[in-house]
Amino acid sequence: MQQLFTFIIKNSTRLLFLLLLVISLSLTIQSHSYHRSKVINSANFITGGVYERINSVNEYLNLKTENEGLANENARLKSLLYNRKDTTKIIDKELLSNFGNYKVIQSKIINNSYNVHENFLTINSGYARGVKPDMGVVNSKGIIGIVENTSKNYATVISILNIKSQINAKIKKTNHFGTLTWNGKNTGYVQLIDVPRLASVKKGDTIVTGAQSIIFPENVNIGIIHKIYTDDKTNYFTIDVKLFNDMTSLGHVYIIENKDRKEILELENQNLDE
Repeated sequence: MQQLFTFIIKNSTRLLFLLLLVISLSLTIQSHSYHRSKVINSANFITGGVYERINSVNEYLNLKTENEGLANENARLKSLLYNRKDTTKIIDKELLSNFGNYKVIQSKIINNSYNVHENFLTINSGYARGVKPDMGVVNSKGIIGIVENTSKNYATVISILNIKSQINAKIKKTNHFGTLTWNGKNTGYVQLIDVPRLASVKKGDTIVTGAQSIIFPENVNIGIIHKIYTDDKTNYFTIDVKLFNDMTSLGHVYIIENKDRKEILELENQNLDE
């Protein structure tokens, strides 16, 4: 306390000057609107800058939540796309992902293999969220694979980079069908086989999922034609398809359930039993 009194006594002149300066500035600001507006604007500029930086930090910290929200919204929009629904006719309180023949569930890949002949992925959604075997898996760029096994919170997916994978696909421009497979060589390319020789095909044509698939909706992107091979012993083309997806770098995905799949299979099995 003694040191404080000593400091005040030694600097009494300066402290008195600062006190009078503050009082005079306060009186000037209060009595002149121009000076008052300048001070307020300066204060707002400083606090605004601080709030902006705090908000930027909060936005960065909330990126994960924001991304998950966007992914969920994309799932709803994709369900509209796959079901060809008119958004103006949808009741606000209804879940868009439950409309039409296809249900869409948002998920994320937590493990991905791509360097062996039989590649699989793991996603962080299981039967607790309605995921079942034989559901299609896609992302914003195209198809990823088909669900094989599920647990409560996880599921494994047969990647399209799996030599046992077989998916109905077609040339978008001509609607000629074939079977999408993988020869186990290059992670950037798959093969469309059994395409009839009468089909008009050329490099750069888009390959999409076919109407014969009961797993994927029709016209989901796959890739573009890279090379065309002709087998003189058969009446079919083998086509190298360059994938739209980089299968070595995957994140959020969408799981697609065809609600009519069970009914279709039961009907087709009746024909086989006859």
